[in-house]
Amino acid sequence: MKNSRALIMLAMAMLAGLAAVVFASRWLMHTSSSGMTTVAVATEDINLGEPLNTNLIRTVSWPTSSVPPGSFTDVKALDGRVVRTSLARGEPVLESKLAPLGTKGGLSAVINDGDRAITVRVNDVIGVAGFALPGNYVDVIVNTQQPESKNDQQQSISKIVLEKILVLAVAQQVSRDDTQPKVVNAVTLEVTPDQAEKLDLARSVGTLSLVLRNQVDKDTLTTKGATKLTLLGTPPAPASAPAAAPRPARVRYVARTEHAESKRDCVGVLAGVKGSVECF
Repeated sequence: MKNSRALIMLAMAMLAGLAAVVFASRWLMHTSSSGMTTVAVATEDINLGEPLNTNLIRTVSWPTSSVPPGSFTDVKALDGRVVRTSLARGEPVLESKLAPLGTKGGLSAVINDGDRAITVRVNDVIGVAGFALPGNYVDVIVNTQQPESKNDQQQSISKIVLEKILVLAVAQQVSRDDTQPKVVNAVTLEVTPDQAEKLDLARSVGTLSLVLRNQVDKDTLTTKGATKLTLLGTPPAPASAPAAAPRPARVRYVARTEHAESKRDCVGVLAGVKGSVECF
């Protein structure tokens, strides 16, 4: 009798434990499923300007409370979209990192609205020994001849004409993840239309040089440019005083006095019926 009661109690305890495990597992599954959201992420590193497809994107479970704004849950909605910035493997694909709908792939997809892309020829010196990479900012210096004035002789001058210009690409490479220097023969810069005109004029009147600057430095400085005189510390020659205008000559007016005629000897001459007087 006692053994049967013990067996019954043991069976009831096992059933109660099994029911608790089932209910707990169901509750955990329901809680975990309601607290997770599907988010589209990159399956590999993606360079800027590259169009997306279903092979480059997959979905993963992401905590609902920390889903980044602008994320996607449907991979098909990203088919054909072009990225404006590089994406790392496993990074969520956000709307802010994509070009507008209908944009084709390539460099044009990463140019900001209202800006332009212009390419300048460089070498290992002008291109900062290959350290001017996509995503860096540079200043542009032009070396040319100063306009000749009346008092000063024509001389060379180096002047910063553009500041904080974004490097879009070096040669045909637009990836911003690589930090290794690359000596190339062309650099593409992102400029405004006004800056594009200045840059085109600068390369036609002189030689260009790129100056690498800190990416977080936003200060702009106004410089006067460097000339041979300022380089050597020679003070500028004082401007010659203009020659004094000649004074107008003074004219003296002298009253002319008629002198009385000196007395002379005169004789009367009679010729026929006419007579005259001859003085000598």
